[in-house]
Amino acid sequence: MKCTSKFFRLITLITVVAFCLSGCSYFSYSAKYSVSSSTADARDSEVYPTFASDICVANTDVNQDSLEIGDSLSAGLFDLNSRETLFAQNVNDKALPASLTKVMTAYVALKYGSLDQVLVAGSDVYVNESGAQKVGLKEGDRMTLDQALRLLLIYSANDVANLIASNIGGSIDGFVDMMNQEAINIGATNSHFQNPHGLQAEDHYVTAYDMYLIFNAAMGYDTFQEIINMKEYSTSYQTASGGTKDVSVSSTNGFVNGNSKAPSGITVIGGKTGTTTAAGHCLILLAKDGNENPYIAVIMRDTDSGTLYKDMSNLLSEITN
Repeated sequence: MKCTSKFFRLITLITVVAFCLSGCSYFSYSAKYSVSSSTADARDSEVYPTFASDICVANTDVNQDSLEIGDSLSAGLFDLNSRETLFAQNVNDKALPASLTKVMTAYVALKYGSLDQVLVAGSDVYVNESGAQKVGLKEGDRMTLDQALRLLLIYSANDVANLIASNIGGSIDGFVDMMNQEAINIGATNSHFQNPHGLQAEDHYVTAYDMYLIFNAAMGYDTFQEIINMKEYSTSYQTASGGTKDVSVSSTNGFVNGNSKAPSGITVIGGKTGTTTAAGHCLILLAKDGNENPYIAVIMRDTDSGTLYKDMSNLLSEITN
């Protein structure tokens, strides 16, 4: 009787170890969305796997002839469940990320900060580049990291990126060092950051494949998943004079704000846009098919907004082809 009991315990132990070795290389998490009734049917609470080591690999172009998009674009489509690269074109070429940079900014802030942390704007909060998107922060203004992340990812506010960086990293330069170290840690070794917002800077670049790695890492945080799904956001923050300032923003993502429509059978959960004159038009998305399987799609250096969303729709159509 004792030998039989020990035998079954041994078999059980071997089974558990074998299961972990074969099936514990990923973890799942729930996406907690707060969406309007008009989009709740399409983007409800989902469960998406993200992979610590089992990631999609794209060393060369994949299925390049199956999709008609510009030859100069960097683009990739990644099946997260099967860890398969469905499409890849120029994915390892260096490209200017524009505001896709803010995905890395959010990832580092979520990893090292706390959502209730109060951020105080310093003299380095100002962004003077002509046409740069911002909420108009001034030195001494205050808001929580939670508020800042929503303004960063939904509205792509560049002054908010500086606010986050200087508070989480001790200085903007210190935060940028953290960004570059975290890029190495997650395998995004063909990227280099010079600022937290993505405005033009020498030696500031990523690859489309590295953006997939960065976005995939950021999805490990429920808050990131929630924010990229939001169509709009309103909040109030404390000004340096002790008053409050109201701010309301809408998503820059055409698939989320309703200006663009995903292909039949595909639901876009959310993502991040990026545009500068030098970088062109960029977009990275989390999408799902009719069976709830998740995908990351990315396009960089497209010619204009209309072409970008047309190209992205064609890319997403590869999921069901």
